[in-house]
Amino acid sequence: MIYESAEDSFLLQKYVLRFAKCKVLDMGCGSGIQAEAALTRTKDVLAVDISKEAVDYCRRKKINAVQSDLFLNIQGKFDLIIFNPPYLPEEVKEPKDSKLITTGGKKGYELLDKFLKEAKNYLEKDGIILFVCSSLTGNAENILEKYKYKFEKLETQRLFFEEIYVYKAL
Repeated sequence: MIYESAEDSFLLQKYVLRFAKCKVLDMGCGSGIQAEAALTRTKDVLAVDISKEAVDYCRRKKINAVQSDLFLNIQGKFDLIIFNPPYLPEEVKEPKDSKLITTGGKKGYELLDKFLKEAKNYLEKDGIILFVCSSLTGNAENILEKYKYKFEKLETQRLFFEEIYVYKAL
């Protein structure tokens, strides 16, 4: 199962188009929407997903993609790291394949926490991280503060059952 682009994807894409330059990592690439946006600004884009199906899909679209559980198979540093993570709290009855693209952990924020803990090791000195999360995720700003990121909430979009946010972190 591949995450279909939705409101969160389009909101994040707007900022990818603004900030993509030099070397870009699209973590959790799904359908490749962010990698494709970045490729309009630079040719040095690496798309990453835990799902072999998503990686194969991106490769068919001529996107350089590798399978990895977050940074496990990633080397080097990047000027921009993009992440549209699964960020919803666990729903016990949700099918396992669907959980992989929607669920960020029991409370919704655990995957984002792990990502932000590791991401600094892959970020160039003046690099930035763009990520999207939800009001259902929990407080992303607490996680950013825990790992001593400087950050800015770039935009909020209200949906009928949640708000989605785009953050820029340094």
